[in-house]
Amino acid sequence: MEYVTLNNGVKMPILGYGVYQTPPEDTERCVLEAIQTGYRSIDTAQAYGNEEGVGNAIEKCGLPREDLFITTKVWITNAGYEKAKASIEESLKKLKTDYIDLLLIHQPFGDYYGSYRAMEEAYKAGKVRAIGISNFYPDRYLDLVHFAEVKPAVNQVETHLFQQQKVAKEYMAKHDTQIMSWGPFAEGRNDYFNTPALKEIGEKYGKTPAQVALRFLIQSGVVVIPKSVHKERMEENFNVFDFSLSADDMKILEALDTENSLFFSHHDPATVEWFMSIV
Repeated sequence: MEYVTLNNGVKMPILGYGVYQTPPEDTERCVLEAIQTGYRSIDTAQAYGNEEGVGNAIEKCGLPREDLFITTKVWITNAGYEKAKASIEESLKKLKTDYIDLLLIHQPFGDYYGSYRAMEEAYKAGKVRAIGISNFYPDRYLDLVHFAEVKPAVNQVETHLFQQQKVAKEYMAKHDTQIMSWGPFAEGRNDYFNTPALKEIGEKYGKTPAQVALRFLIQSGVVVIPKSVHKERMEENFNVFDFSLSADDMKILEALDTENSLFFSHHDPATVEWFMSIV
């Protein structure tokens, strides 16, 4: 496993296992299988409705708690100091742990400044080892980073072959925030796994398009959390540390960046209204 060191000295695996859209009834099994495969970083969120399944797996896996790196996120409905503070305690109970390794604000909506104050308080109390944000575009990221007492350790944003976040990465690097990818496979959009460059480069190394895609992000310094409910896919996604892409391979893949989301834009009023409708 390769690691990144966050801005407060905490080490985080560069490859983790995500449970977005994993049904609550399947989460415990999936996380246990991921841990058996070798994953030590697990990414969940209050909004996923499966923190309890992750907690059950933590309890049953047999590993010391310090061997695991657990991430969760404060949802929009828990925005604001008091609600966020209560939700952190609830997440700790559901995850069956005394501390969370990385706690993020899930979306930049509502009183996220109040949420961040609650997270800073939990960080200082030792209930959280690192805090950060998710889905903060450069404008809102810069606003928060300049006024927060504890600088965000991580910003988890849509990052994949077709949206490489080059501008966002530039500003995050300037302020020492680690970029983390959600949707490293873009959920298969854009016929992702049939991308000719991924297939051609994969054939050269005896690797699948998915493995090349993950290796590309890892070599670009991006933390990745691929999700699968199938153990053979978990194993495939985990086996990306026995090869390296050449500089030419990296240039070919870097050229595929469209600089556009394949999902949504927070700068689109219709998208913001949709987020407000679901809360």
